[in-house]
Amino acid sequence: MLKFGLLISFAFGVCMLIAQPKPPRFKVLALYENGGNHVKFSTAAKLWLDKLSADSGFVVDYIQSTDTINDSLLAAHQLFLQLDFPPYAWKEKAITAFESYITKGVGGWVGFHHATLLGEFDGYPLWNWFSAFMGDIKFKSYIPGFADGRVNIEDRTHPIVKGLPASFTIQKEEWYTYNHSPRANVHVIASVDESSYEPASDKKTGDHPVVWSNLNVAARNVYIFMGHGAQLLADENYKALVKNAIFWAASK
Repeated sequence: MLKFGLLISFAFGVCMLIAQPKPPRFKVLALYENGGNHVKFSTAAKLWLDKLSADSGFVVDYIQSTDTINDSLLAAHQLFLQLDFPPYAWKEKAITAFESYITKGVGGWVGFHHATLLGEFDGYPLWNWFSAFMGDIKFKSYIPGFADGRVNIEDRTHPIVKGLPASFTIQKEEWYTYNHSPRANVHVIASVDESSYEPASDKKTGDHPVVWSNLNVAARNVYIFMGHGAQLLADENYKALVKNAIFWAASK
């Protein structure tokens, strides 16, 4: 009976170990727009992220405003994902917490497209810290009719471009321009060849980075300009870039 009891206890212990859920590899806080011109991108990105996280063992928590952002919320997540959410109209508490999160390297950051809509918009002043974070830039203009463009990878050694070709075409993008290139203040990973625009456009800056990282803060971070339309989530090169960026920025 003693042996049988020990066997039952051992089997119960094994079952309990098997039944315990495996902790997530990391947690992501995704701030996304649920309206306006980028809602289709956000919707497609959420579907893709949900599948990626389920397959890869991490968790994504979604928020649609900055109202709940504070130090404790950010500290509970290893990555802050800014899905097409502009750098204005943030609550003061969120601004302070986010700046601390990035400067101290509490977690990583991946931002897309609308994250460089920097300037005075909708009655809100320029967020100077965020402008410096993005390379000391301000939004100038964009291609409202959209254009295809060839993206050239400049740093082939960076982990976020692993498995990608040296260049690839992004279809139907707005291609923001800024008051100047951010290159002097950030590490450029990829740029768009403005001569490849189809149809051609006069909205050019000469030097046009579109993927970069700011090495002057503690957090691992990457900005990916491309992120206007849902069609991007059907582009294998784009998905590989974003996936790589998520796993790189979420690790320390």
